[in-house]
Amino acid sequence: MSPHPDQTRRALLDLSRDLGAEQRRLAILGEGNTSTRATDETFFVKASGCSLGSLKDDDLVECRLEPLLALLDRDDAEAAEVDAILLSSRGDSSAKKPSVEALFHAYLLSLPGIRFVGHTHPIAVNALLCSPRAQEYAHGRIFPDEIVCCGRRSVFVPYTDPGLRLAQAIRRETTPFLEQYGLPRVILLQSHGLITLGASPEAVKASMAMAVKAAEIFAGAARLGGPLFLTE
Repeated sequence: MSPHPDQTRRALLDLSRDLGAEQRRLAILGEGNTSTRATDETFFVKASGCSLGSLKDDDLVECRLEPLLALLDRDDAEAAEVDAILLSSRGDSSAKKPSVEALFHAYLLSLPGIRFVGHTHPIAVNALLCSPRAQEYAHGRIFPDEIVCCGRRSVFVPYTDPGLRLAQAIRRETTPFLEQYGLPRVILLQSHGLITLGASPEAVKASMAMAVKAAEIFAGAARLGGPLFLTE
């Protein structure tokens, strides 16, 4: 039996505030966003411009999946039309505007077994994603617990402007990954940030924390001539 939407909403608020806590240094101001499945047809997502660390109940927007998933198949949609579809996808027309990144949340929540998604901009991770060694960090693994919490590899998405094109790029890079490695736990966006996903808030937080730790270790090892990657 699926959790009641009120319980799911509360779980998403708790996850959002945890990821946005100042001491975690994962997101500041309006950075980052989170989502979860509400029903088979809808999902909750953070509203545009709100802060994760202080997210309130009315900062969550319930959106219908179908119109946003359909938009991912469009190459001709202009920004104004994307905004209109985002607004029309809301279950409550008086709710706040959903984040433009609701588009990639809709896609990721449509994957089997995925119920929660977190997206942040950690300093340690972005130091690598904004460097020439970004793909090494995404594809290499340097210690066992990184594999346990982050999987054998991460999906790597070359830089794409946020919005529809980014959601399409995430789907494009994730599709072959699913065939080779199964469900991803971590998606890395070049010069942008980090996405973690899973069946529970705990899974999202575990992958997020370990990805940040791995970035810090990678940077430290690089100063000493490394890192040394584990074999396949």
